[in-house]
Amino acid sequence: MPTQESETTMHRCTWADSDPLMSAYHDAEWGVPERDSRALWEKLMLDGFQAGLAWITVLRKRDAFREAFAGFDPEAVAKFGDADVERLMLNPGIIRSRAKIVATIGNARAYLAMQAAGEDFSGFVWGMAGGAPIVSKGSARPTKTALSEEMSKALKARGFKFVGPVIVYAWLQAVGVVDDHDAACFRRHR
Repeated sequence: MPTQESETTMHRCTWADSDPLMSAYHDAEWGVPERDSRALWEKLMLDGFQAGLAWITVLRKRDAFREAFAGFDPEAVAKFGDADVERLMLNPGIIRSRAKIVATIGNARAYLAMQAAGEDFSGFVWGMAGGAPIVSKGSARPTKTALSEEMSKALKARGFKFVGPVIVYAWLQAVGVVDDHDAACFRRHR
């Protein structure tokens, strides 16, 4: 974390200065390589809920999401049934999209199926990326890449929903598989 003195000269990605919560998220989480399978799955689920919305909306509701989805424990979420879907649809603390809620429950089951087949989720993600963060070149951030398209197809083949290539690319950025920090950002290549 930067010192208070350097705070005035610190450069962030331009999108991160829009809100103090976004700045804190950027400074501590966004683009930090995540290798924990459960944490990777949670972040993918949250990126799925973000589809069509601003990330700040999900970020502001993240604690409520964690509470509503049993701490994003895939084993617990996989057991959710119709009554849980209805309960979640009444929860004003989360994004109440039936399709996204149902997809999250199905995605927990897909995650567990991978695990039962001996496929570690983190190993799957990082293996497709070559094992190390991919540092983007240039200043333009694409909305999808060949990797996000390939990973989207692989996730869909395993039964995942709300994992299109644009969602997957945003997730790859968030979990540090891709280092897409601005060239002048203090987090670049960290």
